[in-house]
Amino acid sequence: MLDAIKDDASTRMGKSIDSLRLEMAKIRTGRAQTSLLDHVQVEYYGSEVPINQVANVNVEDARTLTVTPWERDMVSKVEKAIMNSDLGLNPSSVGTVIRVPMPALTEERRKDLVKVVRHEAENARVAIRNIRRDANSDLKALLKDKSITEDDDRQGQEIIQKLTDQHIAEVDKVLAQKEKELMAI
Repeated sequence: MLDAIKDDASTRMGKSIDSLRLEMAKIRTGRAQTSLLDHVQVEYYGSEVPINQVANVNVEDARTLTVTPWERDMVSKVEKAIMNSDLGLNPSSVGTVIRVPMPALTEERRKDLVKVVRHEAENARVAIRNIRRDANSDLKALLKDKSITEDDDRQGQEIIQKLTDQHIAEVDKVLAQKEKELMAI
């Protein structure tokens, strides 16, 4: 039973870190990354679909993305979807290729983005601590039902705490990497 609780907590904490990485990828650093456009939705024959299902997204250079729609009549729709997204980008189309230049970030904007990144990291830490609390309450419930001994309970809590410390250290590592990326010119 202890292994099941430990495995569940470890899996959930890992998912929290994966979620954090996903959120961090959405925060742009001034460098062109294809993941930047992942959440942009394009109208395609009456339904909203992700941009990568109607076009090929590539990095042309450090500051430019190229988007090549698979159908010629989709160029204007894709361009409009990028323009209307919350990213603040101004795409320009040349034939069937849409170029999306990344504007340089100001120092003030970089500092704002660092605050956002720190907030996301704190949310991940809180999620990990909540998972620890859930696992510890599961252990207490087993102890109350006399399914495990007090020594098993104490050992289980130590294991869960070590897992928590490892995952919070991973969050801090992801945060430091993203902050460094944001503050680089």
